[in-house]
Amino acid sequence: MLLGTKHFHFGKNKLSGVIPKTLFSSKMTLIHVLFDGNNLTGEIPDTLSLVNTLTVLRLDRNKLTGNIPTTLNNLTNLQELYLANNEFTGSLPNLTSLTSLYTLDVSNNTLEPSPIPSWISSLPSLATLRMEGIKLYNPIPNSFFSPPQLQTVILKRNEINSTLDFGTSYSNQLEFVDLQYNQIDVYRQPSSNTRIQVILAGNPVCLELGNSASYCSEIPYNTSYSTIPTTCPPCDQGREANPSCRCAYPFTGTFYFRAPSFSGLFNTTNFDILQKNITGFFNKFSYPVDSVAVRNIRENAADHQLLIDLLVFPLGRGRFNETEMSLVNFAFSNQTYKPPPIFGPYIFIADPYTKFYDGGSSKSLNMGIIIGAAVGGVILLLLLTLAGVYALRQRKRADRATDQNNPFAKWSTSKSSIDAPQLMGAKSFTFEEMKKCTDNFSEANDVGGGGYGKVYRGILPSGQLIAIKRAQQGSLQGGLEFKTEIELLSRVHHKNVVRLLGFCFDRSEQMLVYEYIPNGSLRDSLSGKSGIRLDWLRRLRIALGSGKGLAYLHELADPPIIHRDIKSNNILLDENLTAKVADFGLSKLVGDPEKTHVTTQVKGTMGYLDPEYYMTNQLTEKSDVYGFGVVMLELLTGKSPIEKGKYVVREVKMKMNKSRSLYDLQELLDTTIIASSSNLKGFEKYIDLALRCVEEEGVNRPSMGDVVKEIENIMQLAGLNPNVDSASTSSTYEEATKGSGDPYGKDSFQYSGNFPSSKLEPQ
Repeated sequence: MLLGTKHFHFGKNKLSGVIPKTLFSSKMTLIHVLFDGNNLTGEIPDTLSLVNTLTVLRLDRNKLTGNIPTTLNNLTNLQELYLANNEFTGSLPNLTSLTSLYTLDVSNNTLEPSPIPSWISSLPSLATLRMEGIKLYNPIPNSFFSPPQLQTVILKRNEINSTLDFGTSYSNQLEFVDLQYNQIDVYRQPSSNTRIQVILAGNPVCLELGNSASYCSEIPYNTSYSTIPTTCPPCDQGREANPSCRCAYPFTGTFYFRAPSFSGLFNTTNFDILQKNITGFFNKFSYPVDSVAVRNIRENAADHQLLIDLLVFPLGRGRFNETEMSLVNFAFSNQTYKPPPIFGPYIFIADPYTKFYDGGSSKSLNMGIIIGAAVGGVILLLLLTLAGVYALRQRKRADRATDQNNPFAKWSTSKSSIDAPQLMGAKSFTFEEMKKCTDNFSEANDVGGGGYGKVYRGILPSGQLIAIKRAQQGSLQGGLEFKTEIELLSRVHHKNVVRLLGFCFDRSEQMLVYEYIPNGSLRDSLSGKSGIRLDWLRRLRIALGSGKGLAYLHELADPPIIHRDIKSNNILLDENLTAKVADFGLSKLVGDPEKTHVTTQVKGTMGYLDPEYYMTNQLTEKSDVYGFGVVMLELLTGKSPIEKGKYVVREVKMKMNKSRSLYDLQELLDTTIIASSSNLKGFEKYIDLALRCVEEEGVNRPSMGDVVKEIENIMQLAGLNPNVDSASTSSTYEEATKGSGDPYGKDSFQYSGNFPSSKLEPQ
């Protein structure tokens, strides 16, 4: 029995058979149970109603039978209940105990005919109600629309008759009522609320001769609305007009909004807000974007997702180059862009973009014309022959020079060249230089690695130690992705972030050159591998340093970066035990010529992964906060987050007793901390902060900036100056640190850029 499990997310997995009764227990603390879109049969098990911590229950789009159990009333914390598109029979039970319920969908079941349920008006939190095709009859009582939060009501394809009258007690939040294909013959429109969009198509009131009222039009599942003016003249060659009627090749794609808080496509103000919000985002972060537009807005009738096409127009010219296109795409595919809250979570699927800007082709053409004009004429054949031989020799000589001095000239995913990277403080190394400083990549300098390849220790001619991450064949990025990667990494400069010194893109090799961090990862120190002893005060400084590095990536990096794999193996310790965040960059673009879109590989590490990821498939800044909270608990226990089947977050929550000293967590603490337990000032506040970071819902977690401020306060309680950077100096190191081995183990410093364990994204 998975008593500590919070989420069962098994939607759209082709599951069949019955839901076993033994799956649920009153001792469980489940929050989400998602079994939608499968082939499940049988009845809803009565044991499900014992899990009174549930907030979301999705059983829709299956083949479930039997009665809808009245025991669902026991789920008093339930907020969303989806039972639509099954084969339930019997009558709809009274669910008045579900006072937290804001979404109810029981549409398209084979229920017995029944009058409109009066208990609906007793649900104070109800916002969305869907009861399509369940044989409801009788007039709708005036009180039916009175729940104060009610916004959307779908009652189409029933047998509701007589008069539709909203009365005077309807919700002032009400926006959309769909009563298509019922038996309503009289409609009394509300006098004080013109916001309500009512659809009565297919009712007797709309079958009267000459009735052309707006409420008699069928609800469209798409609209021709566009933020591009219809007065713009047509563009040629596949170009599109932007909102200023200038023609260009835009970057395009489609938003899939899963749960917008509004219904219907008539309120175009919402779409204007979206367009302005996206424009503001690009302007704020100085993206190479002139303007944006939205169009082709439609609803997926099967799962009620809202689909919106997006067009992003380039700044200053008619098309994007490949780097610009990638930056724009990353903003959406990596969830850097956050839409207005009314649109809810989204997925973005980009269309292929092939109309790249090539600044060099016209120059080549002009040069060809000049050369042709110069040599045309006298002794044409001889001059052309001599010029050809000369040009061939010069070209080969230039190519050799380019190979040595400017490898970027080769970088291309098409026939057009890619501009050299715009770097800030990073140097280009040749393959020969890398070979020399690693003694021909000798085994003695092989200090670790992972799925992407190996990490080598090297020494520059200046004597500086470096760490070289060398991609193995099969893990190589395309030139564009590698270029974008090093451009991003070269802009990151913070004392608590591992610094990129340079790179090598030569002889079909891709390498990144970092500063060498001699004391390895935090996990090495916590496990005893490094021989470094970490007392309470050192652990506080490490928490502060790594928190500052992560806060920098979120709030001050340009563009902001979501790490996506915060863990103790990705926090390195330098010679002064200063914490440095490692392993951040771009996720590999997954491009397939046979497919029509680009996505990103997302992989975190079990034990550190945000619980919300299992529902949204997206990682955000708050996902990093969750991983950091796990690291904070790891600093206390010294153990990996999952060890011998026990999860550190759950263990701390279960054993914690705030009324006792050290919250009664002594048996979980690392022995080094226990040895100094008489001086653990700030311990309780530290635990409180860590548990806030690992809240189930991201909205309840603090930002990394707030986390840093609170750790600084805790350090002051412990008598430390938070402005002193290091956790130690070299003179205070234990003798055990000498000769402790290479710091880059198999699990540390995993490269995110192109390789299977992609970690992080620009935000």
